[in-house]
Amino acid sequence: MNIQVAGIVSVKEALLCVGCGANIIGLLVGQRHQSTQFITKKLAKEIKNSLPKDIKTTLITHLQSAEAIIEIAKYVDVDYIQLHSSISEEEVIKIKQALPDKKIIRVIHVSKNGRVLTDYTKMKTADFYFTDSRNQKTGQVGGTGLVHNFETDRKLVQTLSKPVFIAGGLTPENVGDVVRLCHPFGVDVNSGCKGKNGLTDKKKMEDFVRHASV
Repeated sequence: MNIQVAGIVSVKEALLCVGCGANIIGLLVGQRHQSTQFITKKLAKEIKNSLPKDIKTTLITHLQSAEAIIEIAKYVDVDYIQLHSSISEEEVIKIKQALPDKKIIRVIHVSKNGRVLTDYTKMKTADFYFTDSRNQKTGQVGGTGLVHNFETDRKLVQTLSKPVFIAGGLTPENVGDVVRLCHPFGVDVNSGCKGKNGLTDKKKMEDFVRHASV
């Protein structure tokens, strides 16, 4: 099971997650919506360069300009680009043409009751899909800690033509059930493994990886 940890803000935190078994580190660069976990591209590159060679990295961004996203992705040298915005398909095509070796992840938001909030049929340029909850009150589009109806994720995994990552309120306690129900390509965790200090908790991360690897 591929396990991505998002919202990493230091080399120490990234290495802790890798030591617990995570194989993808999500780096938030380029903020438009509410979040406290965005870092500079310089720090993102420092984290990327500290990781073992077999660990993948994801640029998670709210930006909608292909030019800006391409510049950051090149500078940090990430493996995946996860687009958390209403970026136009034309801009996504520009990214893919400029960076054909980078994998594009498009986000599909799902409501608490299981309603799909994103018109994914318009997302033609994608290597992966990524389901997530959305806080419609605050506008927060990731790291919300909110759980949605994972039965919708199961149906999306079965019907979509590309592999799917699942996120949205995942914790060590529920990730095993979600993996068994949906059989995704990967899972993503952010707030579900954070401690009181806002950083990844080692015990929670270890438990998350163990339960996700069913």
